[in-house]
Amino acid sequence: LETIEDCYGFFEDLCTISELQEMSRRMCAARMLRDNKIYSEIAAQTGLSTATISRVNRCLQYGDGGYSLALDNKDAGAE
Repeated sequence: LETIEDCYGFFEDLCTISELQEMSRRMCAARMLRDNKIYSEIAAQTGLSTATISRVNRCLQYGDGGYSLALDNKDAGAE
């Protein structure tokens, strides 16, 4: 996938609306975790369970770097 439009088309074909919304909430949680927000605040703002937030946190800490790569690229594009 080479463009943002390619990515939108791919994910819209691949995922349901609910799945896209869940991924968006998890990305929001990842950003908040990197900003040192507490689980209860993240849960209140995203609607995610603390178990899901914990899983996102484990991926941030010990995963393959996918969340960080996506967040870093998004942050770089915002400048």
